[in-house]
Formats: sequence, C-alpha cells, structure tokens
Amino acid sequence: MDVTSKPDAPASDVSVELRGAIAIVRLQRPHKRNALSDGLMAQVDAAFASIPTSVGAAVLTGDGEHFCAGLDLSELKERDAVDGLHHSRSWHRILTNIEFGRIPVVAALHGAVVGGGLELATSCHIRVADDTSFFALPEGSRGIFVGGGGSVRIPKLIGAHRMLDMMLTGRVYKAAEGVALGFAQYHVAAGEALSKAIAIAERIATNAPMTNYSLIHALPRIAEQPADHGFMTEGLISAIAQSAPEAKARVRDFLEGRGAKVKAS
Repeated sequence: MDVTSKPDAPASDVSVELRGAIAIVRLQRPHKRNALSDGLMAQVDAAFASIPTSVGAAVLTGDGEHFCAGLDLSELKERDAVDGLHHSRSWHRILTNIEFGRIPVVAALHGAVVGGGLELATSCHIRVADDTSFFALPEGSRGIFVGGGGSVRIPKLIGAHRMLDMMLTGRVYKAAEGVALGFAQYHVAAGEALSKAIAIAERIATNAPMTNYSLIHALPRIAEQPADHGFMTEGLISAIAQSAPEAKARVRDFLEGRGAKVKAS
C-alpha cells in the first residue's frame, strides 16, 4: 500500500498514518495496555481533527497486545466531583467527534477492550474483533461508573440489562460470544483484525462521500426518532444525498451498464 505519511515520533501516544484514501490512527501506549489518560485522549481528538479531506475512512487500532484496557485509574486519585464532571464531558465531546465526524471509522480490536476502551470502540461505526479480544466493564468492582458515553452507546448494542450484568458482576465476554451479542460486526482469527479493518475501510472510502456522511450522521438519529419524524428525516437526507454530482454520475454509470451489480460473495 502507498504510505503517504509516516507515523508520528514514538514519543507520541497516538499516531496517524495515511494509506491512500484511508487513515490509520494508532494508540501507542502499549506499556500501559493503551490505557486512556487525559493526554492520550487529547491526542486522539487532535489525530482525528488532523485527517485531511482526501481521506474517506479511518481505522482505529492499538499497538501491542491490547486495543485498550480502559481509563488510566492513576488520574482518578485526586479528582473531585467538579473535575470528574468536566472530565466526563470532555470524553463525551471527543468520542462524539468520532461518532459524528466527517468519515466512517472502523475499529480493529484485539486483546482487552475494557471499560473506557469499550466506550472508545463503540464510538466507531464498524468493529472487527480478532479471537484474542475480550470485552468487560469492571467499573462496578472499582467503585466507579462509566463516564465516556458507555451508558448511552453500549445498551444500544447489547441491551441495558446485559450491560447491567457486566457492571454488577464483572462478567467478561470472549470474542466469539461478544461478537454474537453485538460488540462487533466481524470476527476474525488472532492477528487479523487490522488487515480486515483496513480492507473494510478501503471499501468504505470508495463510496460517495455524502452517502457515507449521511449514513453516520442520519441513521443513528433516525433510529431514535418517532416513525413520522424518521420518515421525514429520511426523505430529506435521501434528497440531499442523491442530488450530489457524484451520486448522479454513479446512477448514470449503473443505468448505462458501467456500474457494478450486486452479487453474492
């Protein structure tokens, strides 16, 4: 693959690598199992903000044996209630910027996808879990509560009562069971999550940009609207997406026999 920019210096906790039409964002704190410090989260925010407009999709992954083992608990020791509120709200902003950003994001998961790491993963649009992945929410046993949007995003994937069970009992789901429940959409062999995520991102990047933008921004909101509101939103977004010059060109190619037809793989 053509690498158009190289990762940041090793001292950084996050790097961005451009490969053609996709960007690979890496957490680079393997000695801490990529635990999420305030500094790392600020770098995640800056990394996604720095992705150029020529990029059509991104992959988020972690160096070392784990995707992300959650919040760096050493930063909780001296934090009071006011600091805690602002900290949580800063995470909400950063992860919302990923979920409702310009481009779709594919998470490549391996090893620990735990606590804040699971919150980070669920802000992405597609998740690929390899066979080493495991999912957990240990906050209950540590006397804390999720603070990065997990109580909003995770129940949408697995249901509130299953999340409740995880937090009350410390239950851990291994890859196959976790994928079946909805933590990820793809399950691959150990060591193959990144390559699969890259392949998915490259496919996504070939879509019309406005269609991708419409999907990640409108579809989650339509799903939460009353039916009559959802129908109206769908109609408006459909009209906008199909009016884009690229959409018109693609429809014309299909009608004139140049567009690819859907086939069973």
